[in-house]
Amino acid sequence: MNGPGIQLTLAPELRLFAPPSRRADRVPTATDGSSSIGHVVESAGVPLTEVGRLLVDGHEVPLSYVPGAGQSVEVFGVDRPQRIPGDAPLRFLLDVHLGTLARRMRLLGVDTAYENEDIGDPALATRSAAERRVLLSRDRGLLRRRELFAGAYVYSDNPDEQLRDVLGRFAPALTPWTRCTACNGPLREADKESVGDRLESGTHRSYDVFAQCTACERVYWRGAHHARLERIVSEAVEEFGGVATP
Repeated sequence: MNGPGIQLTLAPELRLFAPPSRRADRVPTATDGSSSIGHVVESAGVPLTEVGRLLVDGHEVPLSYVPGAGQSVEVFGVDRPQRIPGDAPLRFLLDVHLGTLARRMRLLGVDTAYENEDIGDPALATRSAAERRVLLSRDRGLLRRRELFAGAYVYSDNPDEQLRDVLGRFAPALTPWTRCTACNGPLREADKESVGDRLESGTHRSYDVFAQCTACERVYWRGAHHARLERIVSEAVEEFGGVATP
């Protein structure tokens, strides 16, 4: 871009997307005189899914605004909790690299679609739009696809931090122990007799309380890993609200 110059300031949380030379306040930035602020911000490396308010010389403007020579542009991150436009229920779609996060979100009762295999960026974006799901990813290129219903960058590669980030950003309702962590289907109570043929003999002898997925029929009980799962649930409920039913 070799047109009018502007002064671009990215919010501190957005500077990780930009090259080091563009992470300071009021960075001189050339434009072509016809591109929108949205295009300029994307050219700086920031996915528009991460952009909140835009101020030009102190006045709020939309992404479509075309900045003029000498104007000062401030780019802020999204407000938290972030509200998704429209009346669609808050549902998520995670890419193939976020399997642990997907299972933890399902554990908390959050409607979370996830593919175990890489179905490709176009298919993910199309599913996000068709099912009106918020796509979560660490792939900036994927988040730039125009057909997305909505999207969000996952800032950490640590599952604990990923979960806190998503819960803090979107504030989904938490209903722990109500979804299958394997397929996202709803769980129902099940008696030992009805699921006995699916249990190992040791499990059949040692446990009496079971739940079963109504979609894939997977059976759940309070096994060896239950204490670890309870910790994840109790910490999330304590910080973000919900009903910690065992």
